[in-house]
Amino acid sequence: MSRARTLKVYVGPQQAPELIDAVKGAGGQVCETSEAAEAIVWWGGSPQEYDSLHHDGIRWVQLPSAGVEGWFAAGVLRPGTTYTSAAGSYAETVAEHALALMLAGVRQLHTAARERSWSQPTVGALFDSTVGIVGCGGIGQALVRLLKPFRARVLAVTRSGFPVPGASRTARPDELDSVLMASDIVVLGAPATPQTHHLIGARELALMRPHTWLVNIARGSLVDTDALVEALEKGTIGGAALDVTDPEPLPDDHPLWTQPRALITPHSANPQRLMMRRLAERVAENVNRYLHGEELLGLIDLERGY
Repeated sequence: MSRARTLKVYVGPQQAPELIDAVKGAGGQVCETSEAAEAIVWWGGSPQEYDSLHHDGIRWVQLPSAGVEGWFAAGVLRPGTTYTSAAGSYAETVAEHALALMLAGVRQLHTAARERSWSQPTVGALFDSTVGIVGCGGIGQALVRLLKPFRARVLAVTRSGFPVPGASRTARPDELDSVLMASDIVVLGAPATPQTHHLIGARELALMRPHTWLVNIARGSLVDTDALVEALEKGTIGGAALDVTDPEPLPDDHPLWTQPRALITPHSANPQRLMMRRLAERVAENVNRYLHGEELLGLIDLERGY
């Protein structure tokens, strides 16, 4: 990417003062409309609105989320334009939530919180456990660092199989079965693509041990919900801690709400207050990189779908 003397950026379709300040602070020029812009920092609109703001002069678009499956589903991303996601920006925040879910699950805090009389459920421990992280990107790697004080043995699964720092073993997707069978906790951090749809179904759940917890902080579509409900009812696995579900939002009458082995949070791993701060940091960094001809963070591969 060649060096640019200036970068005209439209922030929208909804105004976001923090993002406008981030663009200006990094040396970009903010435009009131997209027609005069070379780049778009997207905030507040649906992917379906994108076509009305895109034109041939748009060279780069910064999207606000780490997961971009909705944009691919809408079919609006165009070859020839550079797109970046916020992948990695929220890694520490989401990894912290994953750790909280893991501890709550193995320590049976969700069960204790529902009790109305004194009892002692059978609990496990995170210390010296084996944790499988399926999709060990930014969030997974942040979680690996958080797990270090617990002496956890981490089994990472990545698309490339390239070693993940801090992991005892890094496996390829075709080695997923062995990771599921060996893990006390399985954490899902993979992107939502056609290849990862129902990555965890009845067969995969059957490979897990009766005490193993499944933690999903990625996307609900990675798990076959019907198969998960059945596994929880039968005690095939120890439990499931879910920040994302399929469907989402989870209907009020869904059996997961009353399943004693399930712990659910309403897609709150990345709260809005923290999200804006992290996104502004990513926007400033990428504007600066663009102006200096450096590779942008969070580049989206239109062929791979993330």
